[in-house]
Amino acid sequence: MNRQPICAAIHDMSGFGRCSLAVIIPVISAMGIQCVPVPTAVLSTHTGGFTDFVFRDMTDFINPCREHYKKLGIKFDAIYSGFLASEVQVDSCLKFFEAFPDAKRIVDPVMGEDGVKYQTYTPELVARMKELVRKADVITPNLTEASMLLDEKYPEKLSEKETRGWLERLCRMAVSAVITGIPLDNGEHANVCLDGKTGEYTFISWEPLPASFPGTGDIFASVLTGKLIAGESLSDAAEAATDFAHHAVEVTMDNGQPTRNGVEFERILSDLIN
Repeated sequence: MNRQPICAAIHDMSGFGRCSLAVIIPVISAMGIQCVPVPTAVLSTHTGGFTDFVFRDMTDFINPCREHYKKLGIKFDAIYSGFLASEVQVDSCLKFFEAFPDAKRIVDPVMGEDGVKYQTYTPELVARMKELVRKADVITPNLTEASMLLDEKYPEKLSEKETRGWLERLCRMAVSAVITGIPLDNGEHANVCLDGKTGEYTFISWEPLPASFPGTGDIFASVLTGKLIAGESLSDAAEAATDFAHHAVEVTMDNGQPTRNGVEFERILSDLIN
């Protein structure tokens, strides 16, 4: 039997609301990959639409956790990072990359959405996230995060030519890049990616749905990560991630629950089982 792939996921854990590690662990596991969570923080719920949530900072856990895994001789196939709460956590993530140099480095630079930067992201922390991105093999920013990485004003729409230009600039930072959630000036919505090694550019059009849910970015990046670990091309991985995230929203739209509860991805996890 072949060795099962292993992925270290450096993200926060929000108990209720279907985002971050609560989504990442089952999605990556369903794809036949062992997901090893490295929590940056633990929350009772995510912060979008919930109040009075319980929060515990896990900064002091990350470095000892890395050292323990190093002593155990674990061979990670990928290190996949997401929301980081401080510059210290960026340092910890960089040390994870250094400790496991053979692992794919996938960075979801979680910094904002809908043109709004998260409150915790100071200019200094944004600068440090750029440093982390420069060490990545693949990055998966949404349009807000891409604009922050490139020091561009958040655009309401982009042309496809402008989108390609943004991707090329991001690939001067990371090796390869995917930008999600782009509204185009021709009325289409798309996810786009550029493989910095092969030069392959992929445009993935998708139909917008009349609802917005937390956690869809985590779902997209997790499926993409699993497909890349399985050896698929960036283009095929982005196509699969787009399809699964879109389907997860479709099956959730009429459930009568608040959107803050997230998408019912559990109902379609079997789609990921090979």
